Amino acid sequence: MIRKKKDYGKPRKMYDKFRIEEENKLLEKYGLKNKREIWRAEFAIAKIRRQAKNLITAEKEKQEELLKKLNKQGFNVENIAGVLALNKEDWLKRRLQSIIIAKGYRPKDARQMITHKHVAINDRRINVPGRIIAVDEEDKIKVLIVRKIVKPNENKEMKMGEVQDGE
Repeated sequence: MIRKKKDYGKPRKMYDKFRIEEENKLLEKYGLKNKREIWRAEFAIAKIRRQAKNLITAEKEKQEELLKKLNKQGFNVENIAGVLALNKEDWLKRRLQSIIIAKGYRPKDARQMITHKHVAINDRRINVPGRIIAVDEEDKIKVLIVRKIVKPNENKEMKMGEVQDGE
């Protein structure tokens, strides 16, 4: 069996007041479960930056390949400098939970709907809030309402079993 590698890295200074306050704001804004999800985003962005740094001196074709891959994932970058300018908020904005929040649901409701399999992409139910959504998948997201949920910006309630399409 292959050992799974860590997909996040802990901060060097665990009790840095400024970092903790910043992370608490991100937790609330994106409705994250814990700070490990922020650290996972930092780790993923660091990995992308590392690839970009290695490709600075590489051929144009390899650079274009990385840029094409990142643009397909939804990170709007035109060159390697744009890749190096990415931060953890860019990663957090591309998560399934954040996209559901952008549709008008509250952060905790969005997470709960995803984990309870009330969200589908291409008619396939998804229960991973941290999944990165590609640009072509964004319009295929459907919220399958199974119980009454009220959007904060609407007074209309959905009835039992009614399906609400993505906007």
